[in-house]
Amino acid sequence: MSDLFGLPEQHDIPKANAPLADRLRPASLDEVIGQEHLTGPDGAIGRMVAAGTLSSMILWGPPGTGKTSIARLLADAVGMHYKPISAVFSGVADLKKAFAEAETMARTGKQTLLFVDEIHRFNRAQQDGFLPFVESGVVTLVGATTENPSFELNAALLSRTQVMVLRRLDDAALGTLLDRAEAAEQRKLPITADARSALISSADGDGRFLLNQAATLFSIALENPLDPSAMAALLQKRMPVYDKDREGHYNLISALHKSLRGSDPQAALYWMARMLVAGEEPLYVLRRLVRFASEDIGLADPQALVQCLAAKDAYEFLGSPEGELAIVQACLYLATAPKSNAAYKAQKAAWKLARETGSLMPPAHILNAPTKLMKDIGYGKGYAYDHDADEGFSGANYWPDEVSPASLYQPVERGFERKVIERLTYWDNLRKSINGNG
Repeated sequence: MSDLFGLPEQHDIPKANAPLADRLRPASLDEVIGQEHLTGPDGAIGRMVAAGTLSSMILWGPPGTGKTSIARLLADAVGMHYKPISAVFSGVADLKKAFAEAETMARTGKQTLLFVDEIHRFNRAQQDGFLPFVESGVVTLVGATTENPSFELNAALLSRTQVMVLRRLDDAALGTLLDRAEAAEQRKLPITADARSALISSADGDGRFLLNQAATLFSIALENPLDPSAMAALLQKRMPVYDKDREGHYNLISALHKSLRGSDPQAALYWMARMLVAGEEPLYVLRRLVRFASEDIGLADPQALVQCLAAKDAYEFLGSPEGELAIVQACLYLATAPKSNAAYKAQKAAWKLARETGSLMPPAHILNAPTKLMKDIGYGKGYAYDHDADEGFSGANYWPDEVSPASLYQPVERGFERKVIERLTYWDNLRKSINGNG
């Protein structure tokens, strides 16, 4: 028997010959590891199963956390017909076939759980195609995705489903998986205790990857247990899950930005390393650091922006890996610099006021008058050249006649902006004295 795409279904493969990960698939929901917040008696899925009715849902979580197993076990638990498809391999014709099969099952009194793996890979129109069948109850939709549903799925589809968030498997859960693997193989893994810990760490929360690595270790005849270095030489190292155009990308850059803002150089360096080790473009990181220097430091330390641009030049000159040290230096400088978002807030306030006031003319006295006509109508009349004034400050008004002077930039009492406050206060007092308001 084959599935929708001509692939053998799991029960067609002799159990003894199946991959270790398949042999260890849980037989019931209480055997699912690491998702007890959903599958336990008090979890949303556990309560649905206890009530004997399922609502459509989206299972969102990292790879290897049990999404496919949960969907299959849900169907078994409530006695539904299980129909799996993959958005990677299927199109409109496959969906029509699945819906037709579900309608046939419905006429026999059997409800269908339609499991759609990688559901985010369907386009918007294809996602809309699910709606009438979900609304009519022909299928109970269970979609699985590694991507943030808020970004990847239609609002209409999301409104008809519950999003269940699966957690990355922690070390305890991964350790339990290895215990089950050893029980299934009836022997211990040929590795030392330290290597076992390193193996768990290398899985990066992915149970399927861990079991595949364990299967490789079981398949090799070894006289002595492998230590961490010997095991690392034998097994491939799992690369961190990180898609440069997906949510993981934005999560890490957010973590970096907020760690810098919170003046935590240790955490900032960690998150930046996570990005670069996973393959992020160093110039992208540098662009974010440059932005941070203006947004969150500004004139509290004017050298912050200089440091970032110098790091960009150094990286472009040296390349990787030598140039990455300059990025580290810029990151540490930003994290340890005094913080101010006064320039950022000033920009927002200035842009807002500019939109509100439209095309008001500057006051006539600060307009250039290159022609006689312009001089005759008052352009430049009464302009006070500040360098000729006492203190090099005329105290003149530079705002449109229709707009009262506004305080858009308000520096903070940190870093260099303390000096800026002193200057602004001095000029304000001098302006009031010159204009008779002192």
